[in-house]
Amino acid sequence: MREQAAQPAAESGGETRGPWPDQAAALAEALHRQLTIADRDWHALKSQRPRRGAEQLAAALVQLLRGDDPRRRSSTPSREQAIALVEHALLWLRAEVSDPGCPSHGR
Repeated sequence: MREQAAQPAAESGGETRGPWPDQAAALAEALHRQLTIADRDWHALKSQRPRRGAEQLAAALVQLLRGDDPRRRSSTPSREQAIALVEHALLWLRAEVSDPGCPSHGR
C-alpha cells in the first residue's frame, strides 16, 4: 500500500501559527494519557514491553511538541529529553530492559 505524502497545513485544514500545528501538543498529550500505565494497572501491564515503549514514545512526542522549536538548528533541552525518551523506548521494544519492580513491595 502506498503512503500518502504529508499535506501542508493549509491543505489539510490545520493551522500553523507557531512552530507546530495548533492542536499537535494537545493531541500528543491525550495520546500519552491513554498510553500511560496507571498505578492500578501497573502490575498487570508492567511486563508488556511494547506498552512501555509506546508510553515512552508518546512522552517523547509531548516533550518535543511542548518545549522545542523545530526552526532552531541547535539542540535544545527539550529535544535532548525527547531523544533520551526515544532511546529508552527502544530499549523496551528490543527487550533490553525490564520493569524495575514495585517500590511498595520493597524490590
